[in-house]
Amino acid sequence: MQVWLRRFPLLRRSFSDMTRTRNIGISAHIDSGKTTFTERVLFYTGKIKEIHEVKGNDKVGAKMDSMELERERGITIQSAATYCKWKDININLIDTPGHVDFTIEVERALRVLDGAVLLVCGASGVQSQTMTVDRQMRRYNVPRLTFINKLDRAGSNYLTTYNSIKQKIPVRSALIQLPIGQEDTFSGIIDVIERKAYNFQGRYGEIPTEIAIPENMLEKTQQTRQELIENLADVDDFIGDKFLNGETLTNQEIKDAVRRSTIALKFSPILMGSAYKNKGAQLVLDAVGDYLPSPYEVKNVGLDLDKEEAKVELKIDPKLPLVCLAFKLEENRFGQLTYIRIYQGRLKKGDYIINTSTKKRTKISRMVRMHSNEMAEINESEAGDICALFGIECNSGDTFTDGTVNYAMSSMYVPEPVISLSIRPIEKNAGIKFNKALAKFQREDPTFRVKIDEESNETIISGMGELHLQIYAERIRREFELPVELGAPAVNYRETIHGRADFNYLHKKQTGGNGQYAGVQGYIEPIPDLKPGELVPSRFVDKTIGNNIGGEFKAAIQKAFLECCKKGPQVGYPVLNLQYVLIDGQTHVVDSNSNAFMTATKQSFRHAFPNAKPTVLEPVMTVEITAPHDCQATVINGLVKRRALVKDTFTRADGTAGIIAEAPLAQMFGYASEIRGNTQGQGEFSMEFSRLEPVDPGALEELKMHYQEKVRREGNDDD
Repeated sequence: MQVWLRRFPLLRRSFSDMTRTRNIGISAHIDSGKTTFTERVLFYTGKIKEIHEVKGNDKVGAKMDSMELERERGITIQSAATYCKWKDININLIDTPGHVDFTIEVERALRVLDGAVLLVCGASGVQSQTMTVDRQMRRYNVPRLTFINKLDRAGSNYLTTYNSIKQKIPVRSALIQLPIGQEDTFSGIIDVIERKAYNFQGRYGEIPTEIAIPENMLEKTQQTRQELIENLADVDDFIGDKFLNGETLTNQEIKDAVRRSTIALKFSPILMGSAYKNKGAQLVLDAVGDYLPSPYEVKNVGLDLDKEEAKVELKIDPKLPLVCLAFKLEENRFGQLTYIRIYQGRLKKGDYIINTSTKKRTKISRMVRMHSNEMAEINESEAGDICALFGIECNSGDTFTDGTVNYAMSSMYVPEPVISLSIRPIEKNAGIKFNKALAKFQREDPTFRVKIDEESNETIISGMGELHLQIYAERIRREFELPVELGAPAVNYRETIHGRADFNYLHKKQTGGNGQYAGVQGYIEPIPDLKPGELVPSRFVDKTIGNNIGGEFKAAIQKAFLECCKKGPQVGYPVLNLQYVLIDGQTHVVDSNSNAFMTATKQSFRHAFPNAKPTVLEPVMTVEITAPHDCQATVINGLVKRRALVKDTFTRADGTAGIIAEAPLAQMFGYASEIRGNTQGQGEFSMEFSRLEPVDPGALEELKMHYQEKVRREGNDDD
């Protein structure tokens, strides 16, 4: 333990002064530099001794990308927590993924954080996931700083990026910094409030050095400062009064107004720099302390379950009853690790806590503070803090108390999955390990869903995108040493007929002793008087006259017919809207039995079905798409290639294009990736079942061929 204390001196600090604590997240569009920025934060705060790059050549990788898959792919997959100290401010920090497939990681982090840093690429500006993150921050009322990153890159332009922020992000923003130079000449930053300039000396820019503001930037600095004051005057009464009266504002008055307006969710100060070039991260850390709220300054509300979920304000007071939220679950070699945000009260090792969802009482046996994938033992934590517990059985989003109150925190928003794939273990007899893996990932990730298709018996996994599901398949291979195979799930086709076909089949078999003898006569036809689009199970109709066939044999005939309808002869899917009409039959006093009549029925059905104008029906989906207007033609062309019929196009209230189309479900697999690619990540779509329609003849032949191959491969014989 002494080693941990020496390595992490923050563990010795008291958490009693939460006014000096900041719980923040780092969020952005993919490849905007979040993890690179966080690596600099850890270095400048003394948490790490060397800087490693996300896609570096040293095969170490950034500290917060601890998963091997993250380092291989150069992306963040799971949010990672750490803690550090900058000057007199204690910081709990969560680095979140940028890829839309892992948006739940951002969602649950922002659910428990008090503030955030929103990174925007200085070359690309506001992108699709930037706007998604903005919506998430506004959903949970999270104040934010905005950091324009990558100003060293070719094509970067802080003004263009600033304008895109003002146009696309519905939170008033203004610059509090200016860059010195641009692209490859970017060398430092000007603080427009203090009217000071800095460059960054040392191997990793670890020494911010005050320099004179360049002569050619003096006027721009004053203009930007004045613009900042004008923006603050619109959102802060104190500044508004001073501004209208023409009074001069002090630097501290401006900074205090920025803080008030930011915490009130009315304003976001914009900073800038280049994390990769080691410029600007220290000034962002200063701004975190200056402008983002402490836990005391954030209003948190619980629901009193004993009073019909009446709202109750939670206070950052360790003496009040404990209320904490499990916001993230993670499995490691020690068991389930549960990340906890404490909203009220104090949590100590050895305490008993109660899950208000299950009413289960559990003793706290182990508490830790996380530094990416490393952990340090702690004995207690209190209101306003974030820590992790071992040995707790719960789901993500469960609330724990000390039992003296029965409160629950409001749940986080969980988006619906947009894509599904089938998955199966390649090895036989791997069912137990396979199911264990799927159960683990479902506990970890609310957007990862698993179900068994009743008809195909396939295991279907659903998630936020193809990458999302591919990552889980790869994690099963690595973490459980179980190779799996992904594939498109089977579409729920249906078989039916459009005409009538007669049958008259006699089954005779003599093998010594009692033989088999059964004759059936009648016809198959579509069920009459159905409404257009109506789908009903196939049925048996008895129209026999006399006693040629006994009642026990009719029961066998009906049973065999219904078995035939479970797995149609064309592609192996259920047969609907068909009736099997029995009008007569033949029996033998010795050789007739139920098995003989079941065989005769199955053969009569197989012989008659091809003559009754059979067809295969496929699900047709109504697809609604939202996309930028300049991408509309590309989107429509993509739909046409998927055999879709565009029914309507229109303009939505927000100015985007709306498209409504109908498309076969079988053609829509993989569309989530296509729509993102065709719209620069800004397109969205939803699907719902519309009706069943006959399959295109070319597709039908392919389906039949695949089914016949499957029957041959499985050695299936229905006789």
